[in-house]
This record gives sequence, C-alpha cells and structure tokens, in this order.
Amino acid sequence: MFNPNTNQSQSAPSVQQKAMNLIGRQVGLSLKNGQGVSGVLCSVQGGQVFLIQYLYAAQFATFHYAFNDIADILPFPACQTG
Repeated sequence: MFNPNTNQSQSAPSVQQKAMNLIGRQVGLSLKNGQGVSGVLCSVQGGQVFLIQYLYAAQFATFHYAFNDIADILPFPACQTG
C-alpha cells in the first residue's frame, strides 16, 4: 500500500551499506579525488573495500580503498542485448 507520508525521510544507503550488499559483484568506485576504478568487490573490512582489478596480460591485483576516499559505489549494469 502506498503511504504518502512526507514526514518520514528516506535516506539513501551509505557507501558502507552499499559495499556490504555488493560483495562478489563487479562494481565501479567513484573516488572523491575525481578518479574512478572498477573491478570485483572482494571484501569489506577495517574501514576499507578490497577490489580485484585487471592489470594486463593475465595479471590481476587486489587494491584497497578507504571509505573516506570513496564518494560512491555502483554495481555494473546489465548488458543491453539485441
């Protein structure tokens, strides 16, 4: 049922909440310094996210980013086919 009560504020989930829900998924991180990175979100611990990123050839590496450096985290969208 729809409740148009405007007194209840619906806040967006925090970056930490988003990260916890996206473990194991391909994500993009928007960093506060204006850069962006992408990879598979491996884990969240110690105030950081751990992201495996492709380097080159057959090499991957795990990088970590502190929550206070992250502006947003977004899941990769589904591919458009057809």
